[in-house]
Formats: sequence, C-alpha cells, structure tokens
Amino acid sequence: MKRTFLKTIAAAALSVATIGFSHVAMAADITGAGATFPFPIYAKWAEAYKAQTGVGLNYQSIGSSGGIRQIRAKTVAFGATDAPLSGEELERDGMVQFPAIIGGTVPVFNLQGFAQGEVRITGPVLAEMFMGKITNWNDPKIAALNPGKTFPNQAITVVHRADGSGTTFNWTDYLSAVSKEWADTVGKGASVKWPAPSSIGGRGNEGVAANVQRTRGAIGYVEYAYAKKNNIPYMAVQNAAGNFVRPDETTFAAAAAGVDWFSVPGMGVSMVNPQGANSWPISTASFILMYKEPANVAESNEVLKFFDWAFKNGQKMALELDYVPLPDSLTNDIRTKVWSQIKR
Repeated sequence: MKRTFLKTIAAAALSVATIGFSHVAMAADITGAGATFPFPIYAKWAEAYKAQTGVGLNYQSIGSSGGIRQIRAKTVAFGATDAPLSGEELERDGMVQFPAIIGGTVPVFNLQGFAQGEVRITGPVLAEMFMGKITNWNDPKIAALNPGKTFPNQAITVVHRADGSGTTFNWTDYLSAVSKEWADTVGKGASVKWPAPSSIGGRGNEGVAANVQRTRGAIGYVEYAYAKKNNIPYMAVQNAAGNFVRPDETTFAAAAAGVDWFSVPGMGVSMVNPQGANSWPISTASFILMYKEPANVAESNEVLKFFDWAFKNGQKMALELDYVPLPDSLTNDIRTKVWSQIKR
C-alpha cells in the first residue's frame, strides 16, 4: 500500500482530492497550495482524513512561492511554504503562520557504484560544487573526504529548482551559513542566480529528482522523502559538531531539539547548521499561512480541523515517510497562541 501511494509523488501539482474517492464528501473540499517539500505527508494525511470525515483536501504542489502568491490572491484557504514569511510581511498581509511538519533537505547525486550515504561531503565543498568551482567528481577535495573511494573522471552537473522554492531557500540558507563566499556572491532565497556553468533546472522536488536520475554525474537537492522513495543516492554531510551524519527522522529530530519557535515573529526559525552531535545540518520546518480574517470562515475552520486532526492522529504516518511530527507541547501552543488569532 505504501509503495503504491508513493508513486503519486512523481506527478507535480497533483491534486490530493483525487485520493480516496470511495467516500462521498460531506462538505466542500479544503483548498491549499504551495510547497512540494511536505506534499507526500499532506497527501497521506488527506487520504486518511477523507476516509474518516468525508472532507477532501485539494492541494496544489506548486512550490512555496506559488503557495504564497495563491494565498495572497485569496484563491486558496491556506498557503504552504518552507521559506517562512517575516513578521512584517505577516502583519502587512493580516496572516498567521505556523509549522506543520519537520524534515530535511539532502544532497543527491548520480554516480554508479555508490550506495546511500556512502559519499561524505562538507558544507564548504558543497558550496564550491554548486558555485562551479569544483567541476569534476575526481576533484582532490572530494577524494580527501572519502579515503579508499575512487571517483570517476566525470563532469559535475548541478541540478537546481527552476521555480521559486522553499527547498531552495533552505538549501541556500545552509550554504550561506557554511560558506562566506556563497553568502557574499550568491546568498539565500527562494530563487537565486545559479553560478555553476553546467547546471539545469527542474520544477518541484519531483523535477529535481527526475533530472538527477536521468543525468550521469548530476548533483542536486531534494526533500528526503523524494530521495528515499525514488532510491536516489544521498550523501552523508558533516554537521556543526564535525560529525558526518545521514538523513533520517532521528537526525532531523536532533536538529529540532531545543528550537525556540516563538523567538521569531511567525515562528519562522531557521534550523540550518544547528548544534548537536547527531543533528542533520540541512533541516527545516514547513509552514502554513492563513488569514486572521478569512474570506470564507467555514473553509478556514475546516483547515484548522484538518491540521488539528493531523497533529493528533498523523504522527505515525509522518514517521513512516521520514518526517518528524511536531511535539504535543508545540501543537498545543499553536492552538492557543496562533489559531486563537483566526476568526472562527
């Protein structure tokens, strides 16, 4: 069942409302749009929620920038973004923002003869690869991190997002944190000017994953579920403690430990390059955007019911897809401190 479901991930902008047609909706479907990063878990939650309640979720997996545009245009009841809005933006737009799930972005590659997590890499070397300063897989800097491994004389092709993306924001936030040259010349954002001469773009996590799979010598970045379920090799990355760690729910959870979510307006805390011996260095939360004064109060209430159900019942499903569910203490704070601002 799990394998069959995950085949849906390959289609960009897939409507989650197509899942679970065995039940007739008792109310209008919820509408949302945005980040591709959390799409696998939102789809899984939607399938179970529709089976229990008859209410479906029509979620357009179009990227964080698209989700922000659609919620600002008031064409959906909620927007989803991995690049959180600032407190000033939220105040201007009359919106609230809260995290829904935690996961990680991973560097993926296409080289024959290397298994998952077998190649070790550091942040500064990744930055040089994505800047086009390291152009071949047999570069001495890569070899030095992987004694005993033989890398081919293969050109590196950088695969990046072609659309405005929270995954790109998280990735470039990390590269800016570990490389001053990257921070000074490229910077961070939902879309950036990619400097590597040999680079190609893909739309959504789905598009990047597909381009990496079809391009020999490629390196790219995707949300972990897309790498794992499509069996794309990912790298072990050195974290702030100096340890090479692999991505999974335990290293994502280690990165999230101790985060002070309410230290930033809108809870938009950066989780990249955190302290901790086991922390995955490119971890992130995915956020939900909603209006304090919604145009359609009934649909807004249905959105809150959906996420309330997901917070209470969706933890096991999240772990099965290698996301990290929010702790109960945090979801309780979201209910009392954030959802209380939304007109019911």
